[in-house]
Amino acid sequence: MEENMNITKNLDGIDVIFRKAVVNENSTNYRVDERSFILKKGSTHREGGMPLQSDVLVERDVAVTLRDGVKIRADIYRPVAEGQYPAIIGWSPYGKRGSFLNNDLFGHPTRMDVPVAWEDGLNKFEAPTPAYWVAHGYVIIAPDSRGAGNSEGDIHAWGRQEPEDEYDLIEWAGQQPWSSGKIGLTGNSMLAMSQWFVAALRPPHLAAIAPWEGAADIYRDSNCRGGIPDIIFSEGIFGRLAGHGLVEDIPAMSATHPLLDDYWKAKVPVLENIDVPAYVVASWTNLLHTGGTFRGWSSISSTEKWLRVNNTHEWTDYFNPENVDDLRRFFDRFLKDIDNGWEATPRVRLSVMDPGNRDTVNRSEVAFPLKRQVTKALHLGLKDGKPVLSHESQTEAASLSYDVADKEGVSFFITFNELTELTGSFNLKLWVEADGNDDMDLFAFVRKRDSNGTVQECHVVTDRTHVGPNGRLRVSLRATDPERSTELEPFLPYDTPAKLKAGEIVPIEIGFWPYGIRWQPGETLELVITGTDLLIRPEFPQLPPIPTLNKGRHIIHFGGEYGSKLLVPFIPGV
Repeated sequence: MEENMNITKNLDGIDVIFRKAVVNENSTNYRVDERSFILKKGSTHREGGMPLQSDVLVERDVAVTLRDGVKIRADIYRPVAEGQYPAIIGWSPYGKRGSFLNNDLFGHPTRMDVPVAWEDGLNKFEAPTPAYWVAHGYVIIAPDSRGAGNSEGDIHAWGRQEPEDEYDLIEWAGQQPWSSGKIGLTGNSMLAMSQWFVAALRPPHLAAIAPWEGAADIYRDSNCRGGIPDIIFSEGIFGRLAGHGLVEDIPAMSATHPLLDDYWKAKVPVLENIDVPAYVVASWTNLLHTGGTFRGWSSISSTEKWLRVNNTHEWTDYFNPENVDDLRRFFDRFLKDIDNGWEATPRVRLSVMDPGNRDTVNRSEVAFPLKRQVTKALHLGLKDGKPVLSHESQTEAASLSYDVADKEGVSFFITFNELTELTGSFNLKLWVEADGNDDMDLFAFVRKRDSNGTVQECHVVTDRTHVGPNGRLRVSLRATDPERSTELEPFLPYDTPAKLKAGEIVPIEIGFWPYGIRWQPGETLELVITGTDLLIRPEFPQLPPIPTLNKGRHIIHFGGEYGSKLLVPFIPGV
């Protein structure tokens, strides 16, 4: 019982809840194993895995002392030949070996479309494969962050401590005898999120970053998107982190800090401080990272930055050999100073989803958002008694409602007569009323129906799909900041709740994360408004929808004085 008790520590003036880390005595990562050895070219380190493409010198559990005296441990993989090489770091608390997270975990028939042969059995979860990178003249550093595995201290989640620790590791690596002095960062998900934070501190030896789908605002992007806490997913991660000390209890902090207060503000990197070359990868379909990745791309100050938007899953894309080769060209340019023509790479490469048809992949663009984007309004209304979306607003006020137990809510439709592409952010402006409650958790989705009326969802990986563009909002947190908002991207402070009164009808804005999707002639756009999250995590399809505070009925007002409409990013000339 005592092991599960929460412990509160004051960090930078904020009381932060910690819990005991998981004890994992069976993991090879839980015991210090300081030794060096050589793995031979052609050897394999998991059944069916990628063979080593060269001999690899392994230094296991190397101790790195941080500025406060705490020692973290890292496994280092480097070429056998003496010389000075650039190093690549993948930072996370998941375990540098023997992690509880791996692509075999998810019970998916094709390992989330990541063939075993794309990994080497040495790589950390969501991190680069030493078999490939060492053969191409790079050092791979796989650290356990503070408190993880057999690193000393307690596990911290972003904020001040973690990026300072990664800064110290970068500077240590840049000064080793085997180092060329140039350090790069790569990895996806949490390993991408950490890059925004540490790159904003500008470590002198950091030469390039490659964040592959990483949230950039913990509250807005992952834990409380739309002001609605999502504790189920974070519990599945933070409740399983292994170490000898404590773990910052993000689920407990989400429950006790539902507003965007100083605790969460300290977990937002100063993206504008980032000025190193960056290869940023995003997707439209990521439930955690899409919004933050695009915001990171737009906000960083780097003049040498590239964006690629894929049409699949983060792990599938990250380990795909074609993309690994592409990333190496980027690192060869900025970590090795090889004049390889990388600068000719289009600054933006987009995918456009076309469920039921063929997606477009790697379309070259000069910027994102697209310069030719035109905002169009689709007004909610009724035609012959049926809910529709139209280019003209209706003059008479009307409303539709649904019981919050009905997960389908209400839908509005428009059929396109010509090929139509919507690529960018969406903004749903509604007038709403709660019947039987003083608040509402609203979820909105744009989904596609083919000419037969059948729903067509976007393919992510085998047997996993994504509904389409979407957003959410806890209505009591509806206030916007006009100075930081744009037409398609409302900015909400999420700091001052305003509960609803009985019979009160209020305007709200639900911003959708960016999306690129296309409709063929005769296909229909359906706008779904509901009190239930319809998104299903491709990695964890068994997870239930996130809990809400909904009860009673939701009433959607439109027409007349209630100018409810969906603002869409129309792309002309497709």
